[in-house]
Amino acid sequence: MEFLFLASFSEIMSYVGYILLAVLVLLVMITVHEFGHYIAGKIFGFGINEFSIGFGPKLFSKQKKDGEVFSVRAFPVGGFCAFKGEDEDSDDPTAFNNKKWWQRIIVLVSGAFMNYLLAVLLIAIMFGVYGHTALVTYKMEENSNPIYTAENSFQERDVILKANGKNVYLSTDLMQAIEGKKEGDIVSFVVMRGGEEKTIKVMLRADTDFSNVEDNAKLLKAIGVFIETDGQSGEIISSGLYSTGVKFGFFQTLGRSFEYSLRLAGSIFTILHQLLSGALGIKSLGGTVTTISVTATAIKVGGFRNLLNIASFIGVNLAVFNLLPFPALDGSRVVFTAIEGIRKKPLNRRVEGIIHAVGLIIILLFAIFIDLQQCF
Repeated sequence: MEFLFLASFSEIMSYVGYILLAVLVLLVMITVHEFGHYIAGKIFGFGINEFSIGFGPKLFSKQKKDGEVFSVRAFPVGGFCAFKGEDEDSDDPTAFNNKKWWQRIIVLVSGAFMNYLLAVLLIAIMFGVYGHTALVTYKMEENSNPIYTAENSFQERDVILKANGKNVYLSTDLMQAIEGKKEGDIVSFVVMRGGEEKTIKVMLRADTDFSNVEDNAKLLKAIGVFIETDGQSGEIISSGLYSTGVKFGFFQTLGRSFEYSLRLAGSIFTILHQLLSGALGIKSLGGTVTTISVTATAIKVGGFRNLLNIASFIGVNLAVFNLLPFPALDGSRVVFTAIEGIRKKPLNRRVEGIIHAVGLIIILLFAIFIDLQQCF
């Protein structure tokens, strides 16, 4: 009994370590975002009141001679760069709202730019160390139909590099390649087979005229990959498709890193579209707690490679999300600043401040709600 208790305690402490690492990943991404605002502000001479890592009570604080404060706060799931006169009128020439409108826009988008830049760097490291993310078919469905030959079907251990002329990184890339097609249609793929690149024309084996890009089971059935699904829910229990890494030269790796980052950004927009259209349920989302939990599990299962992959996804996610024109987000502030540049005068500062405050409350409540709904 004592041995079992010690083993369980060891497992718990091990997972706590992964959670702390996940929190660190999130904190680094947020800090990098705020540093983007900070460095752009310093370049253009913006007055800065405080640069903080974390939220809540201060654990550490240091004030520079110019009055700028650097602080570390208790809750490591956020941070901020507070500019002088950001939400109010001020006579200080270094105040945020007294700077040229285009300079303010650059400062506002610099946070997202730094997130994206770091994400591309992490992807490049991941591709350089582990190889370009690709999908491998390791088990195929048995099929006695003679029309499906080795020449128009995937084989076991095929590494899928391209579909319809586009690089394949994610299963969604495969789905986009066959969306709208039907049984018997031919789709061109480039695979690595036996160490050599080969172009094959795959004949689809099932009806693939679907609009729900979440339907991985139908996708795998269509290309002949083995799947095992739950009889009631239809969810995939196991499949004959998994991710692997294929190494390329330096410039190809760099180019594919940029392309992969754009694919990640595209997948985020796809999810947003599905949410708005009702094709994707709210339970598919998660807030800060869920993000930390998923990140911790991914790192535990896949090690450093998964850490790089999920950190890059979080980076792209933060970049895209913060540029959305929703109140309180950088994208919304960019819209207000651009309107000011066009009108040659600002909108009512007080009204704008209220709009952003309401937007922030909505975002916080929504994040808490989607975390809580994961429990039910």
